[in-house]
Parts: sequence; structure tokens; C-alpha cells
Amino acid sequence: MPNIQLLEKTLPAAPLRIAALESCLPLAQKVDDYIVTFRKSALESMQSSALYANYKKDSYLLKTSCPRFGSGEAKGMIHESVRGSDLFVMVDVCNYSLTYSVNGHLNHMSPDDHYQDLKRIISAATGKAHRINVIMPFLYESRQHKRTKRESLDCALGLEELIDMGVSNILTFDAHDPRVQNSIPLKGFDNFSPAYQFMKALFRAESDLKVDKDHLMIISPDEGAMHRAVYFSNVLGVDMGMFYKRRDYSTVVNGKNPIVAHEFLGDDVSGKDVIILDDMISSGESMLDVAKQLKDRHANRVFICTTFGLFTEGLGKFDEYYEKGYIDRVITTNLTYLPAEASEKPYFVVADMSKFLALIIDSLNHDISIGSVLNPTDKIHRLLETYKKR
Repeated sequence: MPNIQLLEKTLPAAPLRIAALESCLPLAQKVDDYIVTFRKSALESMQSSALYANYKKDSYLLKTSCPRFGSGEAKGMIHESVRGSDLFVMVDVCNYSLTYSVNGHLNHMSPDDHYQDLKRIISAATGKAHRINVIMPFLYESRQHKRTKRESLDCALGLEELIDMGVSNILTFDAHDPRVQNSIPLKGFDNFSPAYQFMKALFRAESDLKVDKDHLMIISPDEGAMHRAVYFSNVLGVDMGMFYKRRDYSTVVNGKNPIVAHEFLGDDVSGKDVIILDDMISSGESMLDVAKQLKDRHANRVFICTTFGLFTEGLGKFDEYYEKGYIDRVITTNLTYLPAEASEKPYFVVADMSKFLALIIDSLNHDISIGSVLNPTDKIHRLLETYKKR
């Protein structure tokens, strides 16, 4: 819950409005419900004033649409006034479940399609909204963040394009490489982590988890995820280990060099529960191979925590590894689209991010510091104390 006393002393920067694209609508509706609740609580101690005429609303969601022509071309439409508002545009570029027709052929929406729709909605609001903020949980083209030989720099180009269109702040989660913000050094770029939500979901799912060096270990599946593992191991006071990937750089498969083997660096995991941390599961092959190797090293239980569960090749392999005992839990957030079948899996746990997002939006709308939100260390420590007492 936001700090009510702080909100009492701070006026919103402008009337809040949330433009959620269809790709992100279910998450946005939950976020909207939380903000409505936050503000009802805040208004109980505020005096009636014209300054708060736009403060209390039954919903802050705007009606938007991106209708398409038969050729597949589209346009962005905002069906309500946004003049003078603090506009937050939400988009999930990974929602492949949405479709449209191209000359009579069914086409699933790609990240490129979602990104274009985002620009269309921004274009419809430019020059009218007081401020435009983009909430893009999975940063568009974030895996193409650096150049090797003759390659495009898609992520940096996308960020620059949004800023050129008048966007003031870009909010994302677990960017593949946060240094991509160097492409827009004079504009707002905030990169959040669901560390607290991971631990909260894991503690709820596993009531007998022992958080100490003798029973728990944090694992980084590759060198790119090291900073996450280091943070978790320090906050929880446990040891960590790391796998590094040996790749065949003479071959390219699906745009990347195939992994030959995973090599492990770290202490003995025998008899310990392990938490594998990463920013995303794409096909899942790399993560599942790490889980199997940990089991081969006699780890006790294997918990996978990942911000984005893309599951580009389905959940069949995860079902197989769960049945064989290689994995015990897969925890991922609802920041990107999840197939309906995922919730039916006995090993699957969702870390709900809607309240967290609502807090971020409400704080930014009041121009309140979000430093405590960016650093969840104190909240994790309080969660640990409560868990150990229980």
C-alpha cells in the first residue's frame, strides 16, 4: 500500500489515465483495481477540494483500439479525451494469442505488431496528454541490445524512437541488459525487478523451505544472470553457484550459437534446495538442462524463478522433467501472456505483479520517489522474518 501520509502532502502531476493495449488488458484491469482501492483509502483523510476532482474515479482505464484494414494495416484510436492527463500506456509485446486478418489469412501478432500498435496509441495522444509514460514489462528487442559484426541495434533504436515521439518515461522489468538505457541518457528509464514477488510466491508454495547456507543455494544458469544471483544470495544470506555455457561458435541455429555443454562453478549442492534465477524462459531447453545437472549433482528440490515465461515451444518438456523429478516449481510473473494451460500444471506458480505495478504508477503520478520500490531489500528481510516466525 502506498504511503498515505506522503500522498496527502502531494498533488498528482496531472489526472491519471491508463491506456492499456489489448495485449496487456487483463493485467491492466487488475492494476486499475488496486489504484482505485489505494485512492479510496487516501481520500478518507483528505479534505474535499476541487484539486481532487479527478482523483477519485471508478476506473482509470481508457478505451482504446487498433482496428485493422483487410490489408493488415492499422490505426490507433483513443475513444476518450486525454488532454492534460498523465498517460500511462501499457503493452505486452509477447502476447502471441491475439490475431488479425491479412488478405483473408489469419496472422498471430508478433512483437513488431505490438510495438507498432504502441506507437499508434502514442501518436493519437501526442500533443494532448500532459505527459506520456510507457510501461513495457518485456522490453522490445531487448535481446538485440549490442552489435556483433554487421547487425542492427533494434532495442536502442526502439527506445530512441519512443523518446522522439514525446515519451517522458519508459518502465520495464529485468531488461536483458539495462545498459541499453545509455541510448537515451537524458530521459526516464526505470528497470524493475520482481525479487520480492518471487520470494513471496515461493514461500507461499513451499511452507517448509529453510533459508540458510546448509539448506538453500542460489544458482545462476549463465554468466548473464550473475547479478541477480549475487543479489539474492546476499539478501538471503546463502551461497551461490553459476553455470557457464560452452557454445559452438562455428555454427548458427535459429540466430544463435548452439550450447555444447553447461559447466558448473560453485560449492557442493548435494542435499540442498536450489533456486535457479533468470530473466526469461524462451524454449526452456537451457534452463531444464541446468535443472537436470543440478539433480545429477544430488540437489534436493529445484525451483526455477524467471520474470518472463515465454514457453516458445510449449510446456510438454516441463511436464516431462517434472514427472522425472528434475524440477519441483516453476515461478514466473504475469507481466507477459501466459497460456491458460499453465495454471493447471501442479508445478506452476504465478508471482502476481499487478499490485506492484499499481504502486509504481500511483507513485509516479504523484511525482514521489520510487527508490524504495527499485530496491526491495528491506521488504525481503521483513518477509524472511515473518516466514521464519511462522
